[in-house]
Amino acid sequence: MATGAYMLPFGCASDAVLAALEPSYYPPALTGLRGSQPGSNTHAHSRAREKKSDWGPTTNLKEEYDLIVVGGGISGLSAAYFFQREHGKDTKVLILDNHDDFGGHARRNEHMINGDLRLTNGGSQTFVSPHARSELVLTLLKEIGIDLDQFKTAYDVNFYKRNKLGAITYFNKQMFGEDRVVKHPYGNYPWWVEGLPRPEISHEEAAQQAPVSEKGKEQLLRVLNGGLHVLDVPRKNLENYMYSNSYFDYLKTNLKVDDPGVLEMARTSCSDWAGGGADVLSIGEAVDCGALGFDPVSTWKDLIGERAFQKMAREHGNTFAEEDPYIHHFPDGNATIARMLVKKMIPNVGTGDNAKEIVTSKFNYAELDKSSNVVRIRLNSTVVNVTHGSDPDSSSDVFVKYMNDNTSCQVKAKGVVMACYNSMIPHIVSDLPKEQDAALRRSVKIPLQYTTVGLKNWRAIKEIEMGMAMSPGNMHQVMMMDFPVSMGGYEFTKKPTDPCAIQMIACPFGAIAGTPPVEQFREARHKMLSLQLEDYENEVRAHLSGMLPKGLFEFDRDVESITVNRWAHGYVYSGSRLFDSDLRGMARTGRQPFGRITIANIDSAPSSYAHAAIKQAWRAVNELG
Repeated sequence: MATGAYMLPFGCASDAVLAALEPSYYPPALTGLRGSQPGSNTHAHSRAREKKSDWGPTTNLKEEYDLIVVGGGISGLSAAYFFQREHGKDTKVLILDNHDDFGGHARRNEHMINGDLRLTNGGSQTFVSPHARSELVLTLLKEIGIDLDQFKTAYDVNFYKRNKLGAITYFNKQMFGEDRVVKHPYGNYPWWVEGLPRPEISHEEAAQQAPVSEKGKEQLLRVLNGGLHVLDVPRKNLENYMYSNSYFDYLKTNLKVDDPGVLEMARTSCSDWAGGGADVLSIGEAVDCGALGFDPVSTWKDLIGERAFQKMAREHGNTFAEEDPYIHHFPDGNATIARMLVKKMIPNVGTGDNAKEIVTSKFNYAELDKSSNVVRIRLNSTVVNVTHGSDPDSSSDVFVKYMNDNTSCQVKAKGVVMACYNSMIPHIVSDLPKEQDAALRRSVKIPLQYTTVGLKNWRAIKEIEMGMAMSPGNMHQVMMMDFPVSMGGYEFTKKPTDPCAIQMIACPFGAIAGTPPVEQFREARHKMLSLQLEDYENEVRAHLSGMLPKGLFEFDRDVESITVNRWAHGYVYSGSRLFDSDLRGMARTGRQPFGRITIANIDSAPSSYAHAAIKQAWRAVNELG
């Protein structure tokens, strides 16, 4: 009810309705089922699955724009910004998005706890290694008011050590026979969190403390002590071998692992880093994401040397580059980037001229779609058809039909940037070339879930010394204290008696390990969307109550709010040598311009990083001329 309480019948008279919106229209403060909120994909699914084409009478709004952008995520917002910057401040732009908030996966979650505002991200988390990015990306960040140097002091790198919070593992009773916390992560995934201390117990102690059989303990120790040295492969062939052979085959064949508990620990040891279970990773990919038994830093340094490793880290812009640590996290994640883009194009939406100043700014959503704006953002609007006015090679107009509150509306533009899920484009863009149509349909998204929980205090978390918890066997494979960032007027939680927001991350897999990734994503997506809010709340209740000390933590007493950010279509899947090796080529073919229509979004990279979304936006805008 909270999700839909403010959703008025917009119809097509957007100005009249938006001008009358109550101040309560403020999506970041909503809890419950969020992300792609219930109803946001209804029309898209009707078009793609049921081939619906009759949308009833269509009202021609007689609105004409220089550019219409389909999709209001970071890529779509960047495309609008670039286009206006290149064509002048009077350039008219309309951004259409099917969600009730802008930003796409860069979603802001607000938890109000006894009058204390706690911010966190509901999706796109951190700008990874920004200094390694192109001049285009760095210039954009600077232009919209983002100073990268501020994170050197905004991110409290000593927070975890000062509070004795480290990486632990929570084994649940349902899978492992008992609820047990071990102060060891059994993998290297957690070390991308800057400042998180390494465990003090040895591999031998960690294996003995794991609640698995004696045989399982022996196998777990073999995995923890394993590595590339157990492979009988000449060094010159090793890198190629790593990316051509399965990580689970390495576990089962080379290390003789068959204990179900150990295999589950391995499968969930990369969580959202890999965007899927480790059961479908190559050995090389398992190394890169720090899967159970592999330390990416020491492995690569041993393979190619210290200097070459640092060069590789800089060029790839990964989290292990020493000069670009994983600290570029706003209190609401990359939602700040989306908000700054909106603020640049619609100045009256809120206060503040830079990232520091808008952290606590409450945006006025009634400003987004005013007719007096040069750039307008129209939410709750699902595009169902995009077509040229005449032959695509010569047409000067593109017509866009969208659904708003079950009402069909049409607007016109000189050009369109499709910054939506690329797999939807063939269903809504008429007469695409067959090869391009087929390539776009190959685009695949990975389901992803960020559940954020508002806690009245974190005394129980302090007691078990948890900065991050790996949780094999749970829906949420990772639980963590949010990143310790204070910025502008916002202060990160200080004491265990203070309120805080925690992150619970789920990257759902299929039921059977080893099933091809695309099949697993489809199965997991269906299950994700079939669950109700009560199901998620029960899962969070069981997870926290099983992991945290009784007495110090009581769910009904200590949990203030839960926001379940479900992204059934989350990270873009780029394939590998083991599975779907054609996807990168398909993305290049699919993103080609089609008349006055060009294509952006991370799907066209394909890469799930924010900088990729920005670069694809720039390419799409330039292709329009």
